[in-house]
Formats: sequence, structure tokens, C-alpha cells
Amino acid sequence: MHVHFIGIGGIGVSALAKLYLAKRATVSGSDLTHSEITDELEALGVRIAYGAHKKSNIPEDTSLLIYTAAVKKDNPELTAAREHRIPVQSYPEAVGAITKDHRTITISGTHGKSTTTALAALVLEEGYCDPTVIVGTKIREFGNSNFRKGKSGYFVLEADEWNKSFLKYHPLIAVVTNIDADHLDTYKTLARVEEAFAKYLARVPEEGTIVANADDPTLTKIAKRFGKRVRWYSLKDRDAADIRTALRVPGEHNVSNALAAARVGQILGIQWPHILAAIARFGGTWRRFEFKGVLKNAFFFTDYGHHPTEIKATIQAARERFPMRRIWCVYQPHQYQRLSYLWNDFITAFDMADRVVLLPVYDVAGRETKTAKEKVNSEKLAHELLQRGKDVSHADSFEAARDLLFEELRPSDVVLIMGAGDIYEFNAFLGLA
Repeated sequence: MHVHFIGIGGIGVSALAKLYLAKRATVSGSDLTHSEITDELEALGVRIAYGAHKKSNIPEDTSLLIYTAAVKKDNPELTAAREHRIPVQSYPEAVGAITKDHRTITISGTHGKSTTTALAALVLEEGYCDPTVIVGTKIREFGNSNFRKGKSGYFVLEADEWNKSFLKYHPLIAVVTNIDADHLDTYKTLARVEEAFAKYLARVPEEGTIVANADDPTLTKIAKRFGKRVRWYSLKDRDAADIRTALRVPGEHNVSNALAAARVGQILGIQWPHILAAIARFGGTWRRFEFKGVLKNAFFFTDYGHHPTEIKATIQAARERFPMRRIWCVYQPHQYQRLSYLWNDFITAFDMADRVVLLPVYDVAGRETKTAKEKVNSEKLAHELLQRGKDVSHADSFEAARDLLFEELRPSDVVLIMGAGDIYEFNAFLGLA
């Protein structure tokens, strides 16, 4: 079997490619640019074509083509596959087919999906359930990979709500961490986000279980409809104290994520000491409050958070961990449309930071509108933060941000480098690993 992936460098698609490699399929793919993810796949033997997508990228012996949801219908490789009657599936369709054949545990929610997926997977591993795992980040405990091949029938999956992808999945256990206004390019309103989550939870069979965060009022309102199928968790639970003691990563939001993973373990009959051992093993995920190094006696962390709620949670976690230090937030907004839809939330997202540096908006190809680009940008956001009394600067390049940092840093400052675009490259630009 030869499977070809369009957009193979995506965090989810690359994990699926590894799953097919584990099944001993031949795998090829295409992507616009090189990345550390594509480098890893090439090291595993995957042939990747870079640059503009074209028909010649598809090997003649391709028996299945899988494409990322961001691919347009007139993509040359997709068109060629259909012309040659090669079966095609979107990433959600391909993963959805796999979920039918497993005892699938999906983790969804606006925030905390990757961390909760990683924790749940570790709980199952510690409890001898040996799961297969697809997660939207790299996990140190899985060899710094976003995929783990298991031998059992359990499949732990990070289920994204963007483009309604999670409505293709068939969970036996569905975990929801929270429901917030995001991906409004897909949903337009929070009410439609809620509607999609209700449809998603309705996919859990009567013999299945919904694991829901009782601390989130929007989620609580929706999950209550499913009665006895719901297993709740809350920071007010008595066993939250055990979780706080075991967990090594900072922030109450991560205590909540670990509680969700613990509930999954309990549903599967995993003993509490094994659950706590798994949580204690967890060293954090790639680009989630990840320590990168020390420069000029200041401490640098990177974080993928790009939604206002995530920004607040990460800054709060830094404040809890370093209560007496000056906290910087160097942030690259991700997508003009998100910035436009959530403008008022972004204005208050940085309140707990002492110093804010804003980089230009990361333009997401194919997901932007001219109206959003004309309406908002980083300079306007910096102006609004200045009006709120924040110590904020706009830097129009990595070089300008670096110069500003090196001029103003004090010993023991904490610098959070945040965003979901190419800002992770800023770490290397600074000379950090």
C-alpha cells in the first residue's frame, strides 16, 4: 500500500503518516516548505516534494491520497488523484475511519487538548493499556514524537473542532476540556461552536462515557443534556490535591487537564497510584511553557498559546511559578480573522504581564479575509494596550524584537515567547536551542 499526503508537514497529518509507516505502508507527501517535522519524516524514509503542489508529486503506485483540511478543492495533486481514480480522504475522514476500528478516546475542547491528550495517553500506558496515540504536539515521553504505536485496541486522539473535523470521529470516551469562542472563521458565533460540540457529544454511544469539565459553565450547560453518560471533573474535587502534588508543570489549567486524564484512567479501571505515577512522569509538551534557555541572565520559555484565554492562562502560570520576577510576553498574533473576532478579549489578555512586545500578525494562507486585514493589526493592538497603561512595544521584525529585548532585559526576567505561527523560529534567531 502506498499512501500520499498533501500537507504532510502538518502536526496532525504527520502523525497519521507515522501510523501508516507503522503499518508498513509506503508513504510519500508534499508540503510548501521544509520544517523539523518534515525532516523527521524524511529520516524515517518518507519521500517529500517541496514547493508548489503539482500533479507530478504523486507517485504512480499511489493507492490512497490523504489531504489536510486546508487544501483547496482545485489543488493539482487532489485533482490528479481523482482523474486517476485514486481513493482520496481528508485528514478527518481518514482518522475517522480508524476510530471506527478501535476503542477510541477523543480529547476535544478549545484549550488544553494537546496537554490532556498527552496526559491521558501516559495514564493508559502506565495502566498497561498500550494505546495508539495521535496528538497535536511532540511528547518527550514518546520519543519526542506526536505519535505512539500501541498493540491494544485503544486509540487516544486529539480531536480538533476546526472545520468541524471532530464530527467525523467515533469516540467511545469523549473528553471535553472547555468550550470557548474560537475558530470563528468556521463557526462565526459562539452559539454555533456550542451546537457543534453538542453534535460531537451526541456521537458517543449509550454505552460510552463523556468526561466533562464542571468548572466550565458553557460546557456544563451542553453536557447536562447527556445525563448519566457524563463523568464530571472539577478543580474543587477532593482528588485535585493529589494531582497538584504529582504534577510537575505549572498552572491550575494544567491541574484541570490532569484531572480529565485521571477520570479517563478511572473509567478504564486503572488504579490511582498508576494514574498519579503517569501524571508525575509528564514533563510538558512541545511549545507549552517549554523552557528554552538563559540569555543575559533572563529565563526564556516558548508557548504555542494564541487564543486570549490561553495567553492569560500561560501568563498566570508564569506569575504563579515566578511571583517576584518581571514577566515579558513576546507575542505574534495568529490569523487576522482570529484577532478581529476576539479583539476585545485580546485587549485584556496581557493584563498580568509586566512588559509586552507584539510582532506582526502571522498571515494564515487561505484563511484570511481582506476585511479583517484592513480592520486589525499588531500596531493597532499595541495602541489599545498602551491606552490601558500597558508597557508595550511593536516590533516589525525578529531583529527589532531581539534588539529591544537585549537592550531592556534585567537579570532573572522571565520571557514568554508566544504564538502559533513561525515565532518558534525566534528561539533559534536568539541563539536558543
